[in-house]
Amino acid sequence: MPHPIGIIGTGNISAAYLKIARDLALFEVSAVTDLDLDRAQAQAAEYGTRAMTRDELLADPEIVAVVNLTPPAAHAEVSLAALRAGKHVYSEKPLAVARGDGQAILREAGERGLRVGCAPDTFLGAGLQTARELLDAGAIGRPVAATAFFMGNGPEGWHPSPDFFYQPGAGPLFDMGPYYLTALVNMLGGVTQVGGSAVKALEERTIGSGARQGERIPVTTPTHVTAQLGFGGGQVATFIASFDTPASELPRIEIYGTEGTLSLPDPNTFGGPLRLRRAGDEEWETVALTRPFSDNARGIGLADMLDAIAQGTPHRASGDLALHVLDVMHTVLESAQEGRTLSVNSHAQRPEALAVQPGWFRGTPLEVSGS
Repeated sequence: MPHPIGIIGTGNISAAYLKIARDLALFEVSAVTDLDLDRAQAQAAEYGTRAMTRDELLADPEIVAVVNLTPPAAHAEVSLAALRAGKHVYSEKPLAVARGDGQAILREAGERGLRVGCAPDTFLGAGLQTARELLDAGAIGRPVAATAFFMGNGPEGWHPSPDFFYQPGAGPLFDMGPYYLTALVNMLGGVTQVGGSAVKALEERTIGSGARQGERIPVTTPTHVTAQLGFGGGQVATFIASFDTPASELPRIEIYGTEGTLSLPDPNTFGGPLRLRRAGDEEWETVALTRPFSDNARGIGLADMLDAIAQGTPHRASGDLALHVLDVMHTVLESAQEGRTLSVNSHAQRPEALAVQPGWFRGTPLEVSGS
């Protein structure tokens, strides 16, 4: 029987969870809620579920887990409320804005015997899981180093209310960093030390669309961040996250080994392209994806968590992994401020490669090409 879950926050991302619930047999959306109840009711009507107040949803004894899709500043308060109501929690990224709040969430869950999961789960998709399969099979020999780049010019040109992107707890590092850092941990393991530098190009940004077009907003967080990462296995990586780059030709992520290079897909997606070039090759080889979920499959991390609860095994998009990524991001900014390399106090293991069981699906399993 599918596990009944509730969704708190019915913004754009909620549709992905509601859609994949139609294909996966592991959960069904029993109720949704939002500060804007009209929006929640519209989502409920479209996807055949119920709209409730938050208190009603948290009090519903049938709901076993809550998906927290609220804005980042509300993540900690909502997740703690759900845990105190006896629900497992799966949160959108980041786990929390403050490191201490992330620690409090995991402490509360541990005391109550509940699970915490957290996006991104894109590392469980076809592209990055096929890359993981190649890496583990020794396709590039021993991994030695990596580079990762998120290069953009900021969201104010298209987002009608981009204020929060330029406040502490956001910026390119906290907005996009979880995708890149989670992908790197999935490939190389936990980060043990960082050296960071951080700047901002502009003190104000101008909104470029919507009702507030032309309004200027303050920038109160770094908008170009460079991190030197050291991993427990001895590998090193350079990661740059920027809202200050009008154009770039840099790759998303590359992993360098003693016998070749893997060029990974955009870690904010589930599919490809994935490319391999072994030492001595004259051209790149585009690798066929051998794992499922190449389309937008946000929610497979939740499915894996619910399956792991039933099996009594660890889940992959875990609270521990999300807290480690949050800790790394804060340590990068602290390193930049202090001008020295810092150790990362949290620890994370490489998640196990995803093993999808036929029982996950409502009928015929999804094709490798996606849902």
